[in-house]
Amino acid sequence: MKKKFFVLLRALRVSQWVKNLVVFTAIIFSGKLFDWPIFVNTLYAFFIFCLLSSTSYVLNDIIDYPYDRKHKIKRYRPIASGEISLQQASFLVFVLTLGSLILSLFFSMPFFLLSLVFILLHFFYSLYLKKHPTIDIFTISFSFMIRTFAGEVASGFHIPIWLVLTIFFISLFMASVKRHAELVTHGAETRESLFLYKEHYLDFLTQTFAAATILAYATYTYVEKPPQIQTMFSSFISEAFPGFEARKWMMLSIPLVVYGIARYAQLLYEKEEGERPEKLITTDIPLIITIGLWGAIVISLIYVL
Repeated sequence: MKKKFFVLLRALRVSQWVKNLVVFTAIIFSGKLFDWPIFVNTLYAFFIFCLLSSTSYVLNDIIDYPYDRKHKIKRYRPIASGEISLQQASFLVFVLTLGSLILSLFFSMPFFLLSLVFILLHFFYSLYLKKHPTIDIFTISFSFMIRTFAGEVASGFHIPIWLVLTIFFISLFMASVKRHAELVTHGAETRESLFLYKEHYLDFLTQTFAAATILAYATYTYVEKPPQIQTMFSSFISEAFPGFEARKWMMLSIPLVVYGIARYAQLLYEKEEGERPEKLITTDIPLIITIGLWGAIVISLIYVL
């Protein structure tokens, strides 16, 4: 029984739920992270999108079954290895789809519609869109955008447009890196769309989206003023450093974003590890430190200073 439970967790790809943390973007950058009712709403939205994501992963593994069996890593996935039968996996997709959509309907109608669009997008992606180069990359990015907008609906707070564009471009960058790693490491036989990709074209996409991410984020830090939360330090800083709030202190985080993207690219080109982005983000020490420092600056400027 215990073994079956862990097999189920592997099929649901719980380790990839980290991608759904983008749902919290709205409350973090609106200064509402510690507003308990809003936080609970966003956490509920995060949970629903974890279920929706797992639904798409299981469906994708059903459809990719013949390809995954040829892949030196993916062949050990529960469905490809036969630990979960295709019939069991199909039933799991039905239950997860129905359950997650019912939960989203109890949240609100706009949230339900976003959830429905998200799951339909992933269904079409698994069945059709992933077979077409470039379109498959943009589909992945759109799924991150839907998660972002779901966070807005759940919290009731909007995200500045330049931050939205940052999320859009960085998801395109990571999707391009993933395709490049798959093509270089495993060749075109493990994914149908890889037959139509060329390595130099993926290099071009990676460089373009990396530059666009940096430009969008830099513009956000310069144009947008972080929300000012009154804390015990606010009065002291206002007296000691007049005009502190008016300065573009968020721009201090730009070098960390640049380094993070450069480090991610380094892992791709030197170690060919871009195929599993969630593994890179949670295991590479320099990348973890960079994300931690970036988070510390953002949280400090919004919630402490």
